[in-house]
Amino acid sequence: MKQTTHPPDGLSAHVRSGAATTAPPPAPARARRRPTSPQWAAWAFLAPVTLYLVLFYAYPLYRNLDLSLRNYTVRSFVQGNAPFTGIENYRTVFDDPTFAPALLHTALFTAVCLVFQYAIGLALAVFFTQHFRLSATLRALFLVPWLLPLIVSASTWSWMLNSDSGIVNAALHALGIAPVNWLTSPSWSLTSVIIANIWIGVPFNLVVLHSGLQSIPASLHEAAALDGAGAWQRFWRITFPLLRPVSAITLLLGLIYTLKVFDIIWIMTKGGPADSSTTFATWSYQLGFGNLLPAFGPGAAVGNLLVVAAMVFGLIYVKVQRKQALS
Repeated sequence: MKQTTHPPDGLSAHVRSGAATTAPPPAPARARRRPTSPQWAAWAFLAPVTLYLVLFYAYPLYRNLDLSLRNYTVRSFVQGNAPFTGIENYRTVFDDPTFAPALLHTALFTAVCLVFQYAIGLALAVFFTQHFRLSATLRALFLVPWLLPLIVSASTWSWMLNSDSGIVNAALHALGIAPVNWLTSPSWSLTSVIIANIWIGVPFNLVVLHSGLQSIPASLHEAAALDGAGAWQRFWRITFPLLRPVSAITLLLGLIYTLKVFDIIWIMTKGGPADSSTTFATWSYQLGFGNLLPAFGPGAAVGNLLVVAAMVFGLIYVKVQRKQALS
């Protein structure tokens, strides 16, 4: 019979205690790195915005660029097998006799509208900083042209400037002035659409500039007045310099909006007569959709020229703002 021996009680306790102290601790489970809840929340908020920008900005820009680099017809537009032509569509646009007048009209339309919209909007903003009875009501009424749909505003101006039954010619006739063919004369058609667009854009300038004026401390004007500065000196030396950042963003947004104005011109004059009010926006539409045989490629090329112009001015604005921030 096999006999087993047991260590002494003291040794057994020592061995047991030593084994307990020298045994390595159990290896901890590998922690999995997971994004914290704020990170998940940030991605959740960014996902809809990113999807929206891709679907409604990035993809249309890509498709427009692809249209301008291929020879699309109605059949190839549906089938998607248009041959690649490179910059041929851009050459076609530059060689077109309509290019130079459209470029000139776009520049004039944009520059004149920006100057008058900003000047009138700034004058009204300064006027409404003087708190008086019904100032809020009058300021709200000035927003009506901005709130109306463009088709309503353009149709209203078409009726007002009608050569035969328009209220403007009726007022000129009452003053003994010969009627003007506002919409049917090559000499007046561009002026007519400029007047209508200025009327529509003034409220936007008024709202933004008035908000900028509200942020200027009144103590600066009071101190200047105590030093003997007049109203014009206070405006030119205090108000206008402090309003410069707001003015810059107002002019940039107005520039981008005015470059792409299509509804007003198309409803009032359709770019005519004799292309006298044709801009890049209306010319792009005419090339792509205004003919029985649409020229999708050249139309997209004209649209891309507008996009490039807006991007150039946007980059200039960013560069100027950085220089001002560093200085």
